[in-house]
Amino acid sequence: MIIASTILILLVALLHLGFLTLEMFLWTKPFGRQTFSLKPEFAQASRTLAANQGLYNGFLAAGLIWSLFLGANGYEVKIFFLLCVIVAGFFGAFTVSRRILWIQALPGLIALIFVLLSR
Repeated sequence: MIIASTILILLVALLHLGFLTLEMFLWTKPFGRQTFSLKPEFAQASRTLAANQGLYNGFLAAGLIWSLFLGANGYEVKIFFLLCVIVAGFFGAFTVSRRILWIQALPGLIALIFVLLSR
């Protein structure tokens, strides 16, 4: 269970590093606009907000990676950051798109379940 939870936490962290990249660096580029179905004008006008969002996703990834370096002492840190991911996913699902529930919250929830079962 510990290995599985570690792998799942890494996957969630990688997802959030991907979100960081999309929101901070690719928001106005064709791939970013296509990913989020954005018109060029809107992407340009909202790029600062997207970069801010991306930074927060980077903090979530950093916290999850940090929790793994703490070993057994990182149990509570893992739970905290996974709960942050889940809450952010639910908020995004209710305010932006239901897809966020499946793309962000569900992987975080699965990882959290494995962390809880690994204890």
